[in-house]
Amino acid sequence: MMRIDASGPASASHASGPAAPRPTAPPILISLSAFGAAEVRRHGQLWFTRLSNAAGADGVEVRSELLVDPAAELPAIADAVHATGKRVVYSCADCLWTADGTLDVPALDRALAAARTLGAPRLKMAIGGFGPASHTTFDLLQDRLHEAGTELVIENDQTPAAGTLAALQDFFDAANAHGIFLGMTFDMGNWHWIGECPLQAAHALAPQVRYVHCKGVQRQPQRWVAVPLAESGAPWRAVLRALPADVPWAIEYPLAGDDLPAVTRREIGQLRTLATAMAGRRGALSPTI
Repeated sequence: MMRIDASGPASASHASGPAAPRPTAPPILISLSAFGAAEVRRHGQLWFTRLSNAAGADGVEVRSELLVDPAAELPAIADAVHATGKRVVYSCADCLWTADGTLDVPALDRALAAARTLGAPRLKMAIGGFGPASHTTFDLLQDRLHEAGTELVIENDQTPAAGTLAALQDFFDAANAHGIFLGMTFDMGNWHWIGECPLQAAHALAPQVRYVHCKGVQRQPQRWVAVPLAESGAPWRAVLRALPADVPWAIEYPLAGDDLPAVTRREIGQLRTLATAMAGRRGALSPTI
């Protein structure tokens, strides 16, 4: 079980005047893939959206690859999310650029249309085959995003082309130089699949990060596997401390058990306790006026 040490050095004296505002913890979402692909396809993402809402999540991330009937599911999930005032992110498994560096406009348009149906203001995708030939497509990408009114966040995936620190730095440098700011979905676990250091990546990419996938990892003989943070062999606390304090966190490690609502509620509570403790420590270190 995750143990949170929220203790810290006590202040010897307190300055007079109004108390500083208490730092707020980031929203805690659940990526619906956390419930397992087979189970999600069997029950549907609407069912798991309702479970997540009831368990206390601040929102959900809907996964394109787990939709069975998008035309029916997306509007139903939208109703469930917005009836409770929760947040929603749309994750599209298609890549933005093809292997030859061409912007995949049909894939982008499909993703934007799905996000619009879902009522999701934020769309997550990976860069795919982005390269030097892709730089001329930034204006087209910006036009599509502006027309849709959707925020695009770029995820580090588990491929050498779109998941290494060098690939992501090249992409963000090019986009920023073109005058386009695109935020990042920082997946804490994916770096291990391509043999890179998540802490180094966190320090390098923190200015771009707008969303965090919380994922612990363990090394098995032939592969890495995703696990809850409390069971992780990686320095996940240091990674979270290196990232922005005010961006949403999403659970993307496996959620399973005989009493799934209780498991989900417990994991949300533990992550929220951690987030609150970290926000409080950051606030205590912030200068006061």
